[in-house]
Order: sequence, then C-alpha cells, then structure tokens
Amino acid sequence: MFHLIRNARVFAPSLLKASYVLVAGGKIAYMGKQMPDIGESLLETDTDIQGQALVPGLVDIHAHLTGGGGEAGFSTQVPPVPLSDFTAAGITTVVGLLGTDDVTRSTANLVARVRGLREEGLSAYCYTGGYHWPATTLTGSVTTDIVNIDCVVGLGELAISDHRSSQLTPAEFAKAAGQAHVAGLITGKAGIAHLHLGDGSAGLEPIRRALRDTEIPARTFNPTHRNRTLALFKEACEISHQGCYVDMTAFPIGQDDAGLAADAALEQYLASGADPSRITISTDSGGCLCDFDEQGNALGLDYGRASAMAETLRECANALGLEVALPAFTSNPATLMKFHNKGRIAIGADADLVVLNHYHEVTDVMASGQWMVKNSTPLVLGTFEQRSKNQ
Repeated sequence: MFHLIRNARVFAPSLLKASYVLVAGGKIAYMGKQMPDIGESLLETDTDIQGQALVPGLVDIHAHLTGGGGEAGFSTQVPPVPLSDFTAAGITTVVGLLGTDDVTRSTANLVARVRGLREEGLSAYCYTGGYHWPATTLTGSVTTDIVNIDCVVGLGELAISDHRSSQLTPAEFAKAAGQAHVAGLITGKAGIAHLHLGDGSAGLEPIRRALRDTEIPARTFNPTHRNRTLALFKEACEISHQGCYVDMTAFPIGQDDAGLAADAALEQYLASGADPSRITISTDSGGCLCDFDEQGNALGLDYGRASAMAETLRECANALGLEVALPAFTSNPATLMKFHNKGRIAIGADADLVVLNHYHEVTDVMASGQWMVKNSTPLVLGTFEQRSKNQ
C-alpha cells in the first residue's frame, strides 16, 4: 500500500520544485511535479495539503526518555516522556540519555525505553553513560556499549564545568572522548561525546584543551545547552570554527535568565559567521530545569518539554525563513549522528515527514511511513497513553 501527498511545498530542507510525494514501505518512493501513475486501489491514504510546507521529520539529539531530574530528592524525578509528546511536536527521531541521576536510572533501562519507543513507531537511539565518570554502562565500557548494542550511538551526556560533574581531569576527559571516537570508527556510528556544559567558570576550556593536546577529531566533542549563558554562547560560536558541532536547547528563557532563547541563539549564531551546518537544536525533554544557589541547593524546578521543538521551529522560521531555519532541526543533527536516511526528503530516505501550516505550526506527522498525527491530533498513542485515554 502507498501513501500519496499532493500539493506540497517540499523543503528537503531546501525548497524543491516538487509538489507530489509518494511513500511506500516506509520510504520515499517518488518526488516530482507530476502526479505518479498509480492506481487508486493501491493508495492507503491520499492527502492534499493544499500548498502547505512538507518538511523532514525533526531530529532531537537530547531527550531524557526515561525521565530526568532528582536533584532535589527522589520526589523530583521526572516521569518518562510519552510517545505522542514527541510526535505532536514533529519529532520523528530521538536520541535518549541519562543526566545527573545515572544511579537509579541505568543504561539498561534507557535501552529498554528506546526499544519500546521503536515498537510504538518512533526512530529512537541513545547514548551510554550519564553525567559522571567512570561512565554508567551496560557491557563494562563506553566502547563495548557502542560497538555491541545496536541503538547506542555515542557517550552522553557527560558533564563538565558543572558542580554536578565528576570534576574530570584532562586525561580522564580525553579518555572518555577517545573511547567514543574509536567505537564510532569501528561501527560507523556517530561516536560522539555529547557534553553537558554547566555555567562553571571553565566553560569550554576542557574541550579547547583536548583539541590542543590530543589527536581526537573536533566533531567528537559535542557541547549542549550552549545558549544557557551569553558567555557560553560566544564560546560556542568560536569553537564551531574548529569543527565542533554545538547544540542549543529549546528551553524557556525568563526575563531574569542569563541566556538566550534557542530562536535568538540560532539567529545570532548565523549572523556571527559561524558554520551554519554545525548548529543543532534539541529539547532536553524530560530533563529537570533546575536553578541552584552558590552552595548547590535547588531553588526552583521545571522540566523540558518536547513541544518546545515545534515552538522554536515556528519562531525561527518566522524570523529567518523556513529554508534557513530547518537545517538546525533536521539535516544538521542527522549528519552529526550519521543517520543517513533521516533529516532530509529524498528518494530512498525514510518517510519521516511533517506538515507545517502557513504559520509554521505542526499539523500532520508521518514517522517511517505511518501517519502519527493528523490535523494536530495524535492518531497513535503510546501503550499506556492509550489505556489512560480508554479509562
């Protein structure tokens, strides 16, 4: 059976001269200006999107699938993120991780959650480890986790410049990144060290030191939360020139916060002359957004939401234009993670597709050839979401 999408403005993520897209077997089978010659009896769905934008499914490289938090006691652990939170935001590919609590939450638990989301229709992967070193692993080392577990694609989110980190020495930091890099070479996976950066005074200096003193390639080091302070944002713009990808977080910014909203960060990053192909935007969904005093006591708690991805894309597209904004949400993270069939619309690529209305809002979502959201309403719910709805 086939799915036909007609009268689309196709952004792949660049704007293409195509208005028809045909999906078969979870892949994009045809794109063109003319309607494909196919019998109506073979069409499972025929969707006319009436000139709205058809874009690649969004790729979120930083989500706490099993829930994050716990920095102010066990009652502050955030619950796991349900399937429809991702799909309603246009996210069709997600990479999960552990954060501060890599003790009561484990790599085994994370791998199981990844496989559960896959069963429910999402493309899901994860990192091994968490904030701390030695890393929490399933097989005994970062390298063997990445090499031997299909869905594990790198190390993360290893914390540096943060009071919650293991206060790594330069040698320990280089060893951690080196293990991830070598595992990536062996497997063809991303093999990156996805790095939580706190607001400590060292900033990105551990990365700069590793780039100076080791032979580990720059793309291995992938700092996230780069927009949490203006100082870190400026460092991120500079380090991108050395070949590092930098990740901005789509979290809410209050009037008194020291950082930049992700849409403002993307605009300023591009204006700075930094490499536009080396910036990504992720959600930190399920992660605890915690403010601390100078003694490390939690002052306030919130948590990241997947919906921030769609909201940030809308703001970025309105400010910069959709074609300029899209790569940070689609092709850039897919390239970094070596997800070769993700983040773009092309014949043979995975049929991960999002329809945006004229206000750049997510209305319809297809993941691996299955419609997950239609008219802003989830069609497919996670296992226990469905049971909750039926009660």
